[in-house]
Amino acid sequence: MSDIVLSKGIRSNLMQLQNTAANVALTQGRLATGKKVNSALDNPANFFTSQSLSSRANDLSNLLDGLSNGIKVLEAADNGLKAITKTVESLQSTVLQARQDKSNKTESFTLDATAIGTSSVKNISFSGGAVGSTAVNVALNATSSAAVQSTVAGSAAYQAPTAGSAATSGGVTASGTFASITLGASDTLKFNVSVDGSAQALTFTKAEVDTALGGSTGTIGSVDDLATVINSKLTGATASNSSGDLRLTSSSTGTSSNVSVTSVAINDGSSDTATNSTGFDGTAGQTGTAGAAAVAAVDRVISISDGTNTANITLTSANAGDAATAATYINSQLTSAGITGTVSNSSGTLTLAGASNGTNSLTVSGAGASAVFGASATTTAGTAAVTGAVKSVDELVTAINGNSSLTGKIKASNDNGKLRIENISTSDLTVTGANSSGSVTGSGSVTNTIGANEVRKNLVTQFNDLRGQLDKLSDDASFNGVNLLKGDKLKLNFNENSTSTLEIQAKDSAGAVREITNAKLGVTAATNAEFESDASLDSRVESLRSSLDTIRSQSSSFGSNLSIVQNRQDFTKNMINTLQTGSDNLVLADANEEAANLLSLQTRQQLSQTALSLASQADQGVLRLF
Repeated sequence: MSDIVLSKGIRSNLMQLQNTAANVALTQGRLATGKKVNSALDNPANFFTSQSLSSRANDLSNLLDGLSNGIKVLEAADNGLKAITKTVESLQSTVLQARQDKSNKTESFTLDATAIGTSSVKNISFSGGAVGSTAVNVALNATSSAAVQSTVAGSAAYQAPTAGSAATSGGVTASGTFASITLGASDTLKFNVSVDGSAQALTFTKAEVDTALGGSTGTIGSVDDLATVINSKLTGATASNSSGDLRLTSSSTGTSSNVSVTSVAINDGSSDTATNSTGFDGTAGQTGTAGAAAVAAVDRVISISDGTNTANITLTSANAGDAATAATYINSQLTSAGITGTVSNSSGTLTLAGASNGTNSLTVSGAGASAVFGASATTTAGTAAVTGAVKSVDELVTAINGNSSLTGKIKASNDNGKLRIENISTSDLTVTGANSSGSVTGSGSVTNTIGANEVRKNLVTQFNDLRGQLDKLSDDASFNGVNLLKGDKLKLNFNENSTSTLEIQAKDSAGAVREITNAKLGVTAATNAEFESDASLDSRVESLRSSLDTIRSQSSSFGSNLSIVQNRQDFTKNMINTLQTGSDNLVLADANEEAANLLSLQTRQQLSQTALSLASQADQGVLRLF
């Protein structure tokens, strides 16, 4: 069509009309789709940003289903906890009801004093009920018996104390006979000794002898002269005259103290010649006798008690050197301490006897007891004489209530002169020695039965029935296969990348997983024996209170988790709305604006068509020339 020539006016109007038509088409497309950006060609940045925001909004929208399910799981667990709480409260109420119940069965008995008598011991026995299968006997009377004197019979001969001794010095006494010794001018007396293990070589010249003795002849004429000469040089020991013989005594004492002579000789200036003139063998010498160590005194310390007074007695070699003097001294000490008792001596063996009427019981103790009375002394407790009698109702009440095997199991009281027995049990109590007519005879062939506490017995059944429901409630508190009360773990994702999560699971304070069950809450099955004891019921109440605290703590934990999930659910919804709105703002068209644009373009299009027509008419003016 290149051969067609358009005028400038027509071409200008045609191009304007084409542009307007293109804008009309674009505006109509926006109105049709509602978007101002329909493809990346329209606006790449807005198109891809909008897609990203929309994708994240869709991902978060998909997470809302998981959050909704998580909320329902928590609500199911909360429903279970509420029901379990009511169940435990009902259990607690049942225990409190049992604790307050006092509808125990009782029976009053008349004492048949004639049938009981005093010729032999008669008992009333209790078995069954809370007492158990082993019968507990309580004496109905006391038979006559003679007094038994308290004794401590010695099992071995008396071992007397020993006196102490001081340590002694060792030494040696010459075993030979002394003979006079005369030293010449060149002679030397050699006297070799050992003092406490240390050798001493003593030498004495004529001059030294004369100096020691105050003479001039060099003669040692006596044992005393010899002792004087030796002492002039001897150290750590002393020489002396012991009944005409020379005695060397160590200055020390004890087992290491000793003096020995190793050799004695006279040297004439050139050689030694052994001599026995000192009384000691000049060649062999003589070994001395070691001293003795100190010996401490050994006393016998004993204590004798009658339960009220105590005599602390120390026996020494001075006051108790033998069995006879020991007995005398002990008796004096017993009198001083106010204790009635006597110690007697039989061939060296001591025996202690208490009051003859058996009103006291003597015991012997202390480190010296076995030495005084023997290691296997036989002790017999004293017993006062007893006159037989049938116990009164009050005496029996005291005896029964004071018996530790019956405490908390039965209770006795005086019912206008009758013995009233209360069976504190959910089982029947058998009373042996009481007949069916209500008389206590003490005969082992008659029995009477006191019924059980039926109220508490029925409450045991009620408690266990309620307890059985607790585990069932826990089992049924599941949603969509997840049961938080059975220890299951619920994991919830909070963002599209799974980097923000919450794990919900029942745990204790230490972080260990726990189930909300009877076993984990410590709710054990009730027994008849437990419901018979008020103390056991009090303990059960405390245990149930602890169980309630555990349940409430777990409920609080789940409640906190639920708050987190609900908050996160609201947050996610708001985020989806924000993301979607942001995405729409980037690509959605303003319908009002686009409609106005379309109307304007349509007007422009009509004007362009009119202008084109006018331009065409101008071109046709040339035809008028023809």
